[in-house]
Amino acid sequence: MGPGREQPNVEIIRILIVDDHEVVRDGLSVMMERPEDFTVVGEAKNGLEAVEKARALRPDVVLMDLRMPEMDGVEAMRQIRAEDESIKFIVLTTYDSDEYIFDAIDAGAKGYLLKDASREELFRAVRTVNQGESLIQPGVTSRLLDRLTQLSQRGAQGAEYPALS
Repeated sequence: MGPGREQPNVEIIRILIVDDHEVVRDGLSVMMERPEDFTVVGEAKNGLEAVEKARALRPDVVLMDLRMPEMDGVEAMRQIRAEDESIKFIVLTTYDSDEYIFDAIDAGAKGYLLKDASREELFRAVRTVNQGESLIQPGVTSRLLDRLTQLSQRGAQGAEYPALS
């Protein structure tokens, strides 16, 4: 954060960017420094590095890719959350398969955006997730709701068998 960036009464959101592609990290870093209430505290190129950087830098929000070498984003989120539950995650990926969505949410993601999201969507997601709420891109939400409907219907069909205590 450059001199004079801090504004009185403005909470600065500390962001860690995790992606295995350098050009993506660089572009996100430049973009995420534009809003006055954001500062990029670090970057990581894989899940292992993300765990180390999160431990050292204590970001508020982590922008996390899913598929990376060394350790994927889901496992990195699980390990980071085990150490610090206050850190919030937004998945920023090209993958919108059911498996990725459910695994990421199970690992603690409060936001799920595809890399074709607009700058404004990404900024809104960071602010929303930082406040403790969730934001999932509409196309991903649709897939999530379809999957939940399928699970609910399967559960209703199996309702004749009571759960064991």
